[in-house]
Amino acid sequence: MALSDLLYPDNPKRKQELIHLHQELLDSMSTNFHATNELVGVLNEHLGCTITPIEMRESSTVKENCEIIIQVMREIQHQVQKIDSDMKEKLEPVLYQKLYDIKEPELEKIAIAQRVFSIILGEATSTAAMVAIKLLGSNLLTLTVSNLISLLAQIGASVLGGVSITIIGLGLEMILHAILGAVERSQLLTAVRSYEKHLTEFKAASEKYQRAIHEVTSLVRQQVQ
Repeated sequence: MALSDLLYPDNPKRKQELIHLHQELLDSMSTNFHATNELVGVLNEHLGCTITPIEMRESSTVKENCEIIIQVMREIQHQVQKIDSDMKEKLEPVLYQKLYDIKEPELEKIAIAQRVFSIILGEATSTAAMVAIKLLGSNLLTLTVSNLISLLAQIGASVLGGVSITIIGLGLEMILHAILGAVERSQLLTAVRSYEKHLTEFKAASEKYQRAIHEVTSLVRQQVQ
């Protein structure tokens, strides 16, 4: 009897579900890599950052690819925190508070930020200041990155975290055999159901993350046109 028959004895259609789940994960991760690199490009070009772009490694495991994107997300968080620290250090308290005042006109905030970047970078465009204001004022981006990092860590630590992303083309049996070393056969269905839950949450968080980045990159494109 095939291993997949042991896992899904009552529902042949579910034999392909694990493959579909894994492919959905890889598609979401690939899109996140692309969106992250877009934001990295903006930070490097306009805010003087030196973050290295990333790419998915087809020869690596799910966990290893999760760790790649987690590392650069943490670097992005660090850079946003550094921008905030620079603003706080170089601005008078009243001006610094204006950056976070929702009633303050955005153009005024951009003008304030531009003064600081002119000092830090020697020269600063309104685009740089606009990006900084968008990042500092976007709780959505900050919270979404933190949430996504947590979910990526969970997926990396899951039973499928140790599976190579290239194994997807080898079929369901190969995937199941690849993860049998991590759990007993009787625990496999429970593990897969847990993976389904992680994936649902991950996809939702990924969409929020990508929308937040799109807001920033769209503004940049409008500014440079």
